[in-house]
Amino acid sequence: MARYELFTSESVTEGHPDKLADQISDAIVDAAISLDRHARVAAETMVTRGNIILAGEIRLAEDGAARIVREAEEIARGVLRDVGYAACAAEPEHGGCRVTVLLGAQSTEIHEAVERGGAGDQGMMIGYAADETPELMPLPIQVAHELTAALASARKADARLGLLPDGKSQVTVAYSHGVPDHLDSIVISAQHIPKLRAQNVDAIVREQVVRPVLERHANYVKHEPRIWVNPSGSFTVGGPEADTGLTGRKIMVDTYGGMAHHGGGCFSGKDPTKVDRSGAYVARFLAKNTVAAGMARRCELRLAYAIGVPEPLAIGVDTFGTGAMPDEAIEELVKGRFDLTPRGVIELLDLRRPIYLPTARNGHFGKPEFSWERMIDLAR
Repeated sequence: MARYELFTSESVTEGHPDKLADQISDAIVDAAISLDRHARVAAETMVTRGNIILAGEIRLAEDGAARIVREAEEIARGVLRDVGYAACAAEPEHGGCRVTVLLGAQSTEIHEAVERGGAGDQGMMIGYAADETPELMPLPIQVAHELTAALASARKADARLGLLPDGKSQVTVAYSHGVPDHLDSIVISAQHIPKLRAQNVDAIVREQVVRPVLERHANYVKHEPRIWVNPSGSFTVGGPEADTGLTGRKIMVDTYGGMAHHGGGCFSGKDPTKVDRSGAYVARFLAKNTVAAGMARRCELRLAYAIGVPEPLAIGVDTFGTGAMPDEAIEELVKGRFDLTPRGVIELLDLRRPIYLPTARNGHFGKPEFSWERMIDLAR
């Protein structure tokens, strides 16, 4: 009998409180960059029962920072409306959330360090790729993201289904000798209107959400996976009304579902001079193109930066024994070809654009529209 190792990853919908906080923070980043390509932003959001708190620091040319502070409340309410929380988006006197804006000026010391071309923070950034899916993403997190995206699409396409914005997915894959063999189990938690019975939710989710995703991954469906829909029972109260959300609390959802190491820093709410974000993006770009070039079947690429220092302090590559060439050779290729200073990375990936709100939904990696996902001839 075949022996399998099981690996599990989760994703959450755009209406999950933590993802709601990420989207608001990234909407502030986009608004700032729309005014000033060189805007500096580190925006944090907390959403909880009737309240949204916006904090952090910001620096823009001329009076741009003051304008963003003035507009921050409406930016937050706009995200709430777009996601589907119209009641929460209303003004407090009409039963909506109260928005408190505590954004302040960026530290002059940090500003001066970045102006000299240095990294906007210290830390470790990890990029990963594997040949398990066309997107070169790990299978568990890729399927988990597709399920939450399908859940949101079904909700928006047909309000009569009775689905609401909050939700989660979880996917377990059976691996054999490090290679995915089949989808073992799927868990979906879908918020719904109170009058919808559990069996109706189960039928809707299986037909509208799970079935289309399984069809896309038919080569990994060797038998019907075990499927749980709302295993806790009814799920009628969700979003900020049920739970508190914070920017940066879903870092494994944002990256590789736990398949790779993580440096610990979140991405959302930060402009690209913050290497937590830009360093992780370029690390994914390099890891993905290493796998795409046939140099390895799996690749984890690690970068480390120091605040105020332009060049990365360390670059590391691990192909987990799948490399067609030594890891050290890939490392030297990367060092010799790419400018991995913050300015070099920002230019390489064209990051001074208002492109960040979409990254806060269904992961930052694996989507072809993102510049760090584009393919190049790495060996050239």
